[in-house]
Amino acid sequence: MGQHPIRPTTVGGTIQTTHGGAARRPGRLRPVGLLAVAASTLLTAACGTVASGTTPSPEVTATLPLPGPGEGSASPRGAAPGAAEPDPQPSDAPPLAGRVVVIDPGHNGGNAEAPEEINRQVPSGPGEKACDTVGAETADGYPEHEFTWDLSTRIRDRLEAEGVTVVLTRDDNEGVGPCVNERAEIGNEAGADAAISIHADGSTPGGSGFHVIAPGVVDGYTDDIAEPSMDLAADVRDEFHERSDQPYADYVADDAIDVRTDLGGLNLSDVPKVFLEVGNMRNATDARNLKDEEWRAGAANAVAAGLTRYLARG
Repeated sequence: MGQHPIRPTTVGGTIQTTHGGAARRPGRLRPVGLLAVAASTLLTAACGTVASGTTPSPEVTATLPLPGPGEGSASPRGAAPGAAEPDPQPSDAPPLAGRVVVIDPGHNGGNAEAPEEINRQVPSGPGEKACDTVGAETADGYPEHEFTWDLSTRIRDRLEAEGVTVVLTRDDNEGVGPCVNERAEIGNEAGADAAISIHADGSTPGGSGFHVIAPGVVDGYTDDIAEPSMDLAADVRDEFHERSDQPYADYVADDAIDVRTDLGGLNLSDVPKVFLEVGNMRNATDARNLKDEEWRAGAANAVAAGLTRYLARG
């Protein structure tokens, strides 16, 4: 795993923002003329009750101003005072419209060609760390940055189908970075409801399985996000484990949640955030899964399910 800085993106390389147009300005209400009211009153007094079979004159009523936000709805045009309002039309909005998730595909395809850039020191919370790393790879050379890009875009597509606005921390798999501090800042600027950094570990070949990394409490940095990030970690872990059949890691974290205070991508986040180490690229069984396109499709569904479960908390 590793960390990087560039610009956020979504489909087409641009940051998506919450959809929505400007609120429609209510039309101006025409005041009822006093002359019309007086004429109607005189007519009623002169004629008395309307004879059966004749067409009654239209009733003149005072027009009330439309309610502001939170003040209720105006009666439909032409409805008598106190008349029942029509049932509201079902909303066509997707269930998670308006929610924002930042997905951070670990590393980048150009990192190996830019050692000076990725090795420079950047803020990581209380201290400093290298901007980014090259990442791991399988024994036959399948790189982590390629895996994380593929899985992240699949997760994006699943979430967007639910109405979620998704921001990616990099535009493609050919650049350098972003640095770890910039990746965190992208989530902060997006005002994300949740952020997740996708990785695959590079541990010893004997270790296998997945784990989630959650931020520990770092005074002045993660105080506000440690607790909700743990909720996010649990939701992602549970859904990913159940839906992907990937076992808990057997080489780190007994319950597949590793709490750390040394990662700039977590320490500098102002929004709930976790890292997901999907598997160990140096393990033959995990590597076979990570390279399999069908398995990655299922893994993307599993991660998306964990994120939507967290968003449903409110």
